[in-house]
Amino acid sequence: MNLLEQLKTQTKVVADSGDIESIKKFKPVDATTNPSLIYSAAQDSKYVKLIDDAIGYAKQKSTRKDLQLSLAFDKLIVEFGIEILKIVPGRVSTEVDARLSFDIEGSVKKARELISLYKDAGVSYERILIKLASTWEGIKAAEILTKENIHCNMTLLFSMPQAIASAEIGVQLVSPFVGRILDWYKKNQSAQQLTQAEEQGVVLVKNIYNYYKKFGYKTEIMGASFRNTEEIIQLAGCDLLTIAPKLLNELERTQGTLEIKLNPEKAKQAKIEKLSLDEKKFRWLMNEDAMATEKLAEGIRKFTEDILKLETMLKQKL
Repeated sequence: MNLLEQLKTQTKVVADSGDIESIKKFKPVDATTNPSLIYSAAQDSKYVKLIDDAIGYAKQKSTRKDLQLSLAFDKLIVEFGIEILKIVPGRVSTEVDARLSFDIEGSVKKARELISLYKDAGVSYERILIKLASTWEGIKAAEILTKENIHCNMTLLFSMPQAIASAEIGVQLVSPFVGRILDWYKKNQSAQQLTQAEEQGVVLVKNIYNYYKKFGYKTEIMGASFRNTEEIIQLAGCDLLTIAPKLLNELERTQGTLEIKLNPEKAKQAKIEKLSLDEKKFRWLMNEDAMATEKLAEGIRKFTEDILKLETMLKQKL
């Protein structure tokens, strides 16, 4: 078997793409989207119908221009999700507006609206993961939503405090961003000499995996934002890995033997101390971690930029 086939026997492979044709090709279990991926996919002429449907829906629902834009935006990202769910047997992740990353009530309201749109289309809530930025407010919003049986995916996660706070409230899934962590260290420190196994992003996912399995948390770990296939190989055995089409293609073309790197039984034997977190401790530990603080803020800004681009495109159509 090639490396992708072997990986699928050890880990749930998730497509990190808004491009439906790519998802069809690689047959992942789940798929994740974000504003950047949706904006990129929306440039392709083959998705014009989804945009037109979103515009038509917004005009039907309201005559107010500001409301039309919001309605069209939400409908479009849900339409992409619905199309993806026709292909994958599992779940799709749909992201709450990044501009709500520090707004608990706003995030909860938006998540409920997205779930309602999926429900109106006949899609069960069990097949949807609502993505929220791993700010303190995002985690608190996820706590409320989790109690309502709305499953959440904590994104833009770069540190153990974010992962632990998310698991403590019983969130469904966390997505540590491997590649973006490496990006920061390459820019700010000398990371060139590190082996892939020692990469800070790879190490973080391993630490989260061991912590969760050691202390019996049910929250799933999904490594994300990979820069190369070696990072993926080092995390074989992780609950899930969300992988861009380019890297899926590389894994599919590569022969060899894939070794399981993460094992729940070994994790239970790890010598780890449990960390107790409240809001003050969470904010202090984040403040002490320059990489996590900077990459979280940067990620929110980047997603917001692509949201604005997508809104500009929809405004022109409206």
